Amino acid sequence: MATRLTASAPVFAALGDPQRILLVSRLCQNGPMSVARLTEGTGITRQAVTKHLRVLEGAGLARSEKSGRETIWALDQRPLDKAREHLDSISRQWDAAIERLRAFVE
Repeated sequence: MATRLTASAPVFAALGDPQRILLVSRLCQNGPMSVARLTEGTGITRQAVTKHLRVLEGAGLARSEKSGRETIWALDQRPLDKAREHLDSISRQWDAAIERLRAFVE
């Protein structure tokens, strides 16, 4: 369990930045997008967006593909799903611990 949870650490680290959360959200809502489209309305430079996308890519959350002169970025949902599974497992463990404490106190 701990090894599997540790494997999700890069995902949690990548999602620890508000700008990256914004990019993940936009990719999730709109599907694959170019850096130019991802930059629109964010107040973030293209260079900064690209840097954040590289961090997401390193965590396995995003992947890029060349389309002519543009690079199109897409979200990979699988690492998010695995991270959610780990959080759900931790939540169940806490619920069980709280229930044991409640039973002990009563």
